[in-house]
Amino acid sequence: MKILLLGEASNLHWTLAEGLRVLGHDVTVASAGSGFMANRRNIDLTRNGYGIGGSVRYLFAILRHLPTFHRYDVVQLSNPVFLHLRPEKNRLVFDYLRRHNAKIFLDALGTDFYYVTACQKGAFRYSDFYIDGQLRSYPGCQKTVKAWCSEPLKSLNRYIAERCDGIAACLYEYYVSYQNEFPEKLAYLPIPIHLSEDIAPDNRWGENIPVRFFLGIQRERSALKGTDIFDEVLLAIQKKYPEECEIKRVVSLPLSAYLESMRSSHILMDQLYSYTPATNALQAMSQGLCAVSGAEPEYYTFIGENQLHPIFNAIPDSQQLYTLVENIIKGKKELPQRCADSRTFVEKHHNYIDVARQYLDFWERH
Repeated sequence: MKILLLGEASNLHWTLAEGLRVLGHDVTVASAGSGFMANRRNIDLTRNGYGIGGSVRYLFAILRHLPTFHRYDVVQLSNPVFLHLRPEKNRLVFDYLRRHNAKIFLDALGTDFYYVTACQKGAFRYSDFYIDGQLRSYPGCQKTVKAWCSEPLKSLNRYIAERCDGIAACLYEYYVSYQNEFPEKLAYLPIPIHLSEDIAPDNRWGENIPVRFFLGIQRERSALKGTDIFDEVLLAIQKKYPEECEIKRVVSLPLSAYLESMRSSHILMDQLYSYTPATNALQAMSQGLCAVSGAEPEYYTFIGENQLHPIFNAIPDSQQLYTLVENIIKGKKELPQRCADSRTFVEKHHNYIDVARQYLDFWERH
């Protein structure tokens, strides 16, 4: 098959492309590389500025590449706003892609109208935007919710969802957000993870080696993802257990540097307000680390996993989180097995080649 993956989020499209290529398919990834993450892509669609000059250059780049986005068997879009253009222009590009390619699909892998609406209606006890029915108070929360629940973003999301051939949800929450309106189009397709043999070294372990916690901070998304709370709890833990734990913090690193930086750690802290582990946690687990992240019972039930539960479930409550981290330190002897189970979990549920096969089956059925 000839496949175009347009847009990016946390390296999902590039990793999927790698799996599809192993299976013999011709894949092009066109994206902005998720900004500072610098994810790999075949066609760079980075927008450098929103002034007149930056806007003209970006629009010219889109118009230059559009004639090459023809005659694909599958086009997969990362989001309703898959290009850094106004909603009405994304709609025009969608219509163009719809006319000139065999099939077109939408990813449900980030913030959009359906996810925000599900959060708003209480589908989850807690989320990026609401906790127990109350809108969260971090900067930008109300603005984001209002934007996606209003025109023109709401209409754009509906327009694409109604006219695409299928919708691929990479997390439990995103699946729940779309299932009522698009049950026939929707499928859960796990986040693909490249399972290299370059796992964390065995010399991390030892009776006198402290538990090493790793925290990746995105400056503009710290409150959104709960990194600020993780940081506060880790500081309090380190104050009480200065000899028993170490904390490594990195800020807005490109993906390759991020992965290398965390290899000598034991525990990754990620996604406080999620029911499910996302890309960072899964990548850490694939390298043989444990993750403190989303791992609610609903998630394990959703994926049909009754036995292998290696993720430490993070609850957005500072006291509960403190107790969890304290118990991790006290139960240090259990960590090597838990780390091994984490790698096994990713091998079982997120192997990038297996996920690529699931995508191929989904595309062919729709």
